[in-house]
Amino acid sequence: MNIQFTARQAVLTPDIKNYCGKRLAQIDKLIGDERVFDVNVILSAEKSRNKAEIHVVAKGTNLVVCEETLDMLTSLSQAFENLEKKIRKEKAKWRARKRRGGRDRRELAPPPEIPEPEPGPRVIRSPHFSLKPMSLEEALVELDSHKREVFVFRRDNSERWSVVFKRADGNVGLVEPE
Repeated sequence: MNIQFTARQAVLTPDIKNYCGKRLAQIDKLIGDERVFDVNVILSAEKSRNKAEIHVVAKGTNLVVCEETLDMLTSLSQAFENLEKKIRKEKAKWRARKRRGGRDRRELAPPPEIPEPEPGPRVIRSPHFSLKPMSLEEALVELDSHKREVFVFRRDNSERWSVVFKRADGNVGLVEPE
């Protein structure tokens, strides 16, 4: 654990350093597992106010505590008490997260995949038709010119629809409704 002291317009006495060292040793025991990397203790004085800020950089979290009173040691003691409260709260969160970690993973695991039934034949729309009436010969020319498999058209002499299609044997089929 690296401890860094900063005094801004305040006097950093050996008593303050010893007090901070003792309290930080307690905090280090509280956190445990060598999680604390850096601690910055910032002391500042403005008029009659003495401010103590403590920044703790630990594995997984950064904690910042700030207290301001008329006496520097009082500010430090209140800041360390608040820091201990925050550490206990964070430690409870770490513990809860660790304990429910396996349970959450099981609950959030995707259900086993059920193979989807193979869908039937798909319906694909095709714009291979003509609205204007035409003869059978014109429909055959339209079928061959656009290299289509099926062509729907209206017959000249009647208002009925007809279908012209290419057969597998190479011939052309005609379907006329009755």
